[in-house]
Amino acid sequence: MASGYGQVSGSNQAEQGKNKMFVVAGSSIILVACVFAVTVSVSRHGADSSSGGGATLQTTSKSIQSICQPTDYKQECESSLVASGADNETDPKKLVQMIFDATIERVREGMNHSSLLQKAAEDPRTQKALEACNELLDYAVDDLRNSVEKFASMEMSRVGEAVDDLRVWLSAAITYQQTCLDGFENTTGDTAESMAKALNSSAALTSNTLAVVDEISSVLNSFQITPINRRLLSSEDEEFPAWVHGAKRRLLALSPEQIEPNVTVAKDGSGQFKTIAEAVAAAPDNSDQVFVIYVKEGVYQEYVQVDRKKMNLAMIGDGATKTKITGNLNFVDGTPTFKTATLGVVGDGFIMRDFGVENSAGAAKHQAVALRVQSDKSVFYRCQMDGYQDTLYAHTKRQFYRECTISGTIDFLFGDSPTIFQNCLLLVRRPLDNQQCICTAQGRKDRREATAIVLHNCTISADESLKPEQGRFLVYLGRPWKEYSRTLVVQSQIDDLIDPAGWMPWLGDFGLNTCFYAEVDNRGPGSDTAKRATWRGVKKVDLGHAQMFTVSHFIQGDTWLPATGVPFTPGLL
Repeated sequence: MASGYGQVSGSNQAEQGKNKMFVVAGSSIILVACVFAVTVSVSRHGADSSSGGGATLQTTSKSIQSICQPTDYKQECESSLVASGADNETDPKKLVQMIFDATIERVREGMNHSSLLQKAAEDPRTQKALEACNELLDYAVDDLRNSVEKFASMEMSRVGEAVDDLRVWLSAAITYQQTCLDGFENTTGDTAESMAKALNSSAALTSNTLAVVDEISSVLNSFQITPINRRLLSSEDEEFPAWVHGAKRRLLALSPEQIEPNVTVAKDGSGQFKTIAEAVAAAPDNSDQVFVIYVKEGVYQEYVQVDRKKMNLAMIGDGATKTKITGNLNFVDGTPTFKTATLGVVGDGFIMRDFGVENSAGAAKHQAVALRVQSDKSVFYRCQMDGYQDTLYAHTKRQFYRECTISGTIDFLFGDSPTIFQNCLLLVRRPLDNQQCICTAQGRKDRREATAIVLHNCTISADESLKPEQGRFLVYLGRPWKEYSRTLVVQSQIDDLIDPAGWMPWLGDFGLNTCFYAEVDNRGPGSDTAKRATWRGVKKVDLGHAQMFTVSHFIQGDTWLPATGVPFTPGLL
């Protein structure tokens, strides 16, 4: 999606054409009809279904066939619409909403199945995995509901913005279902198989819904329709969108003396609270105003969850090495990876500055998350995340990290969110003697997901613990956790610790042909790509392609980052 106003120029005829196009974009019904216009005609492809549903194609209405044409699971799409009574429905908007509704219903069925299995489960690890499933599937339903509401209320001036949101939220719904299944690693019995079967239909329908929205996005791009409220703002721009509340403006640009917190946390009792969790609980629910929690210097040994109702929460510390929250939950001791986080952030619009988050479990405990983030349009500025395996779980939705330090050993920056790390430092720590180090493990499951890990103007270097023995351990930029894993390293400093191959396989040839790994305009002794892995998924892209993975384009940062006051580079250097 292009950014900026895209001012109209040229003849009056061209300008009239542009105005007509915005009228088309203004009607969500006509907009969805564009999906019909660009799909291949049913008469030519009616028998072509990736799900082998030829008989179904001949018996369903042309409207259903057309709306399901862009999807990968056509039979599932058509059968769900037929079951919803859509045989005689011709309104494309209503058909898309029916797909959303059917998807929500399938996910709910998965939740019910998980609850039933949890009652019967005896293995503690299985019980915890099912408990996590219930939470994750609830997040999926929530994002699907938000998507339905966004789709139903798309406005002329914000069509592009709405589609951006839909792609992010639907990608998250896919990820939550997959994370549920990932939690059954090392469990006993057939519970994992049972849950996979229960979520098969919901996963297919969520993918289908994303395919339809992706088709709308393609239509907008082909017509060069840009949301007229979007404009490129630099970090020095003093203007803000009308929706930005004064309390949020420039918060991250203020000095500690200028910030007026709503509450203060101090271990010595000089604030309203002694623990961070108590301060988070005191924040209002579903607030559109920023609630600022100032946490004084100290090490806070606790676990904090910023749930989805705690929106627009800001957590400000005295420095990344001065104010720190620490915990040690880990996989080896029986906690699912998703639940090991010292700090979990779900509520949208989260801001953190001058703060440290740690999981101190150590390399021997394997998966042990310091920070897990699901907060859409969240910002982390001058923060530090320390751990070993799985330090930072950039789980879902748009995230921006600026001037942060992330340390670890294996997959220490992982997840399936659209996330950009800018001017950050990745420090590779010394692993166990039998381990290799991998900086990233991106988890894109569906080829249409709007997700990737992007390192822009970052530095990848050895931690002091690794430097004396750097030659003993292999270190890689990343490996494909899921089939469509996508990671880009752009205009960054790569030190000499990275293996010449650059990228490491996950297992055999899994994901090697479907992943998307790219290095663009990097520097340093480790940036030489002459001996990089030669899988099909390791791409050579130019600066023009890399531009699509910048702050402005990939996370639409020009619409929301300026208000926070965090410095950022909207495009390439």
